[in-house]
Amino acid sequence: MGAKVLGKENLAGDVLRMKLEAPLIASERKAGQFVILRVSENGERFPLTIADSFDGGITIIFQVVGKSTRTLGSLEVGDEVRDLVGPLGKPTHIENYGHVACVGGGIGVAPLFPMAQAMKAAGNRVTSVIGSRTRDLLILEEEMRGVSDRLEVATDDGSYGFHGFVTQVLEKVLEGNGDVKKVLAVGPVPMMKATCAVTKKFEVPTEVSLNPIMVDGTGMCGGCRVTVGGETKFACVDGPEFDGHQVDFDELTKRLGTYKDHEAGACRLEGMTGG
Repeated sequence: MGAKVLGKENLAGDVLRMKLEAPLIASERKAGQFVILRVSENGERFPLTIADSFDGGITIIFQVVGKSTRTLGSLEVGDEVRDLVGPLGKPTHIENYGHVACVGGGIGVAPLFPMAQAMKAAGNRVTSVIGSRTRDLLILEEEMRGVSDRLEVATDDGSYGFHGFVTQVLEKVLEGNGDVKKVLAVGPVPMMKATCAVTKKFEVPTEVSLNPIMVDGTGMCGGCRVTVGGETKFACVDGPEFDGHQVDFDELTKRLGTYKDHEAGACRLEGMTGG
């Protein structure tokens, strides 16, 4: 089923926010879930987390990194995405833990937002830590501030907020707030791995979202296999969220590179053909 583009804006760098007409998905979606879309008849199917919803549609936030996201980013208001299916994946487990810390890096702040929003609505005190390489690449600062009791910002180059990594800020939060009962982390795999190393020291349960490894989104391609607690799981159908202290991040990192050559080839071909 197709979906019309209702809105489009640039958030930072090559990160775009797009609103799609999808009333049925909007009425059913929960934090942590995603959609599968196909931009054109001959395009590939790929997953994107639902960043938000509104009356009649959903919001997706994506970074232009390859052929498919470049094609999606070329759409304008009034254009149509060929296929849109969802909501898919298991929703974030939401309950009143008391005090929750939400940690996001780069584009990972987009899927983190609905999680923080839901945790706040469940009565939790929410401390959020978000970061990016530079201030110009930071996204959703005001939106995250609106669903957090406390918001901390970090940039790798020190151009805004804390000069350093979100994990360093998180460690300070955990040292000063022994009542944090749950940590949610979304971002690049190295960031999530480092976050889990910090929270393990403080024995704080931590959920990570493994959406970066998803490909097909149905469990059929096997591209998102990951070992969790010694068992093989599929990020798209068993997750995308898992106990971060049980994830084999080294294996996950290796698997992330599986399709790099294919994507590079697709981009070269696109440049040659102009399409």
